[in-house]
Amino acid sequence: MTLHHLSQEQVLPITLAEAWDFFSSPRNLDSITPPDLGFKIVHCPAEKMHEGQIIEYRVKVAPGIWVPWVTEIKAVEEGRSFIDEQRFGPYKFWHHRHTFEEVDGGVKCGDLVHYGLPFGPFGAIAHPLFVRPKLERIFAFRREVLARRFGGKA
Repeated sequence: MTLHHLSQEQVLPITLAEAWDFFSSPRNLDSITPPDLGFKIVHCPAEKMHEGQIIEYRVKVAPGIWVPWVTEIKAVEEGRSFIDEQRFGPYKFWHHRHTFEEVDGGVKCGDLVHYGLPFGPFGAIAHPLFVRPKLERIFAFRREVLARRFGGKA
């Protein structure tokens, strides 16, 4: 399995407390995910994330094809970072570290995703054609929504 990564940073003109309050609620993920993904939370037992929390979603990977996606919150450093990992879903491997750092003008929000695809050579072919562009579009959408909501640059 080839491990791919995607990283991005965005400065939002808000306090660290405001950033943490927004991002530490799994329910806010709906609002920063493109509508065409059909992203739906199926089960989220707590309003604020905590280590060991299991969250169940459904996502549309192609027209009319829905798959379950289950993640676990693996680590939480209150106000600084958290990690979500896929337990099962569309990826063979998914590890997403979210970071938050006070900087001049607000908070730098960072994402570092390591991911691997299923289906061997078919996954390798799909990565540059479909998967990577779709992930980049998802994170671009997220940047735009966050800039509209909180101000700052997308």
